[in-house]
Amino acid sequence: MKHDSLVITVPCSTSNLGPGFDSIGVALNLYLEVVAVRSEVWAFHSETPSLTNLPTGTDNLIYKAAEFTACRYGKTLRPYRVSISSTIPMARGLGSSAAAIVAGIELANKSLGLQLTDRNKALLASEYEGHPDNVVPSIVGGGVVAHYEEGQIEWVSVPLSRASFVAVVPSYELSTTQSRQALPPSFAFQKSVYQSSVSNILVGALMTERYDLIGEFMGKDVFHQPYRKRFIPHFDRIYDYMGEWAYGTFLSGAGPTMLSLLKEPAKIDEVNRWQEDFPQFQWIPLSVSNSGVEVIPNKKAAGTS
Repeated sequence: MKHDSLVITVPCSTSNLGPGFDSIGVALNLYLEVVAVRSEVWAFHSETPSLTNLPTGTDNLIYKAAEFTACRYGKTLRPYRVSISSTIPMARGLGSSAAAIVAGIELANKSLGLQLTDRNKALLASEYEGHPDNVVPSIVGGGVVAHYEEGQIEWVSVPLSRASFVAVVPSYELSTTQSRQALPPSFAFQKSVYQSSVSNILVGALMTERYDLIGEFMGKDVFHQPYRKRFIPHFDRIYDYMGEWAYGTFLSGAGPTMLSLLKEPAKIDEVNRWQEDFPQFQWIPLSVSNSGVEVIPNKKAAGTS
């Protein structure tokens, strides 16, 4: 079935979960919403004030991902007028770009009647993004341990039925490109063995929902967090500060957002206290989004209701 008008909703994600570099991610309950209606030309419009500087034409990431998908299947996209709303902070390490990529793939999927499976979508998104730990959670929901190499994608879903988080979001952006440049080109053998060991324990803790162990081993990464935390001036202070309420705290994605795995869901008075103590950050309580990308026909915009 091809759609002249549709609504696509995509959850945000955290990735690089502790030592799960480029492989472990979780879908969270902030969302990108895309309302697409057939048009004569491609046009993108933001309904969210923080997104007013996004590209309005075919240089938009949603279009690029949609066109990438269409080309893979030898199809030609017809244009849409696209309205974008989002509660996901931009360029903060919460998967805003991954959500846009997933939305573009889904737009091509529905508009061209491709009938893509989750595996098809995950493979396309991982190929476009370069790694799977943001895009796969945004496609399937929940927590995932994923691996991508050319032409192949595999993932295992992990139960996180009692997980609660708080995101500590700085006012400034940090591009993934800039953040990746801070990483060393290679690691010594012993450091790689250590990372393998602690990431294996983390996966086991995730599969058995040992939240105390998850929190402890989220802090044992040696591949990216020690190098990237210099971009977040208060990283160590917040890491120590949240010890009273959190099992552990880690750098979300490429940063600069920090994410704490809470012992209990955040209470309003606690969030207010955190905000007062660190007013230069936005404190956002979050939970796991067990649903990934979702699409519904937009009957109102299509004039059929």
